Amino acid sequence: MKTYPGPSSELLDNLLSETSETTHQPPLPKQGIPKQKIPYLLRQIGKILALPLVLIDDSMQKIAKKIIHPPFKREGQCKRRGNCCHYVLVAYSRSLIGHLFYFWYTQILGFYKRLPKPQIYDGKKMHVMGCRHLRKDGSCGDYHLRPSICRQWPAVEYFGYPKILKGCGYRSNPPYPKKTPDDLYESKDPRLKVLQ
Repeated sequence: MKTYPGPSSELLDNLLSETSETTHQPPLPKQGIPKQKIPYLLRQIGKILALPLVLIDDSMQKIAKKIIHPPFKREGQCKRRGNCCHYVLVAYSRSLIGHLFYFWYTQILGFYKRLPKPQIYDGKKMHVMGCRHLRKDGSCGDYHLRPSICRQWPAVEYFGYPKILKGCGYRSNPPYPKKTPDDLYESKDPRLKVLQ
């Protein structure tokens, strides 16, 4: 995947900052949520067939974290605000595999494009998606068949800070430092403003 200079696009930074603080859902895209081309029954069958792989992946991630401990731990529980579902970032690629993944995310899993053009995040081009399964009360309408990207959020990685939105109910242990040695909060990485 091609990388781009700079941490992320200004538009995406602004959207993520707004969603970390808001208590209501952002407006839908101007064109509305597009209809899915695959019939409901076929979508559900596809998700059911993929579920064992999703569960195996999820289990392997948990086992790996017990063997090789990441520097941070995720604590707390979801407050069901739904803010993590407003702007889901999915890697952009022009390759055949990239198109197949995009089809899977949009036509089977139920994500839709929130922005017409990909945005730069962490030096990579990403589709900015929303989830059509998000209910008005902030809960998931397809919780048992949710994809890996949802099961593993908020992300606690082996390198760098966990990705936890402010006010979502989760926190990192140990907490984020007030200031990092290279002042990431102030100038070099504005994304940290939306994280705990």
